[in-house]
Amino acid sequence: MNSPILQLLVLAGIAIFLVLRLRSVLGTREGFEKPPAPAPNDDRRRSARDFEVIEGGPDHDIIDHVAEDSDAAKALAAMKRIEPHFSVSEFLSGARGAYEMILMGFERGNIEDLRPFLADDVYQTFAEVVEQREQQGLTIEAEFIGVRELTLADATFDEGSRLAEISVRYVGELTSVVKDATGEVIEGSPIAVKRQKDVWTYARNMGSDDPNWQLVATDE
Repeated sequence: MNSPILQLLVLAGIAIFLVLRLRSVLGTREGFEKPPAPAPNDDRRRSARDFEVIEGGPDHDIIDHVAEDSDAAKALAAMKRIEPHFSVSEFLSGARGAYEMILMGFERGNIEDLRPFLADDVYQTFAEVVEQREQQGLTIEAEFIGVRELTLADATFDEGSRLAEISVRYVGELTSVVKDATGEVIEGSPIAVKRQKDVWTYARNMGSDDPNWQLVATDE
């Protein structure tokens, strides 16, 4: 036997030995293999997709301002059924601005511009007071400092007429000086901050095209 053939036989024997050695260490991929997990059927996928966690509970836009089981809360909920986009928090934000605008307009005697925001009887009362001041030669110089407190005091809703009324309790701060016809200060101070408490009631027909609320009553 020549040398090349002998070398081939030796190499073949070594290769067989290595294969057997590797099989004893690594094992083989014979026998049972766990098949891939089947994809969920359409019903299971649909159930998973359609499952939603529904968060129930009270409307915090209401109960953040009035007691949950109060008549006021029921009235506010009824308003929302007529106008689902109605927001109590946004209403109170608007009521804050309305307070400054109306109060300062009255103090300074500029009430004509306030007519769209006042009920007829409220406007008439304001106008009479302003007229009396003018007849006496009195003028008021006032500066609004801000609203210190604002809370929803009450709410009512008439299902038949859809008339909504919301009362807001204010604590405002302002400076006010009353001067006579000669310009002499007869009341107040330009630097002393006066705290004023008011309860104003606004009204509106829910569902109407007019989005404006009107001041229909004032109280302390």
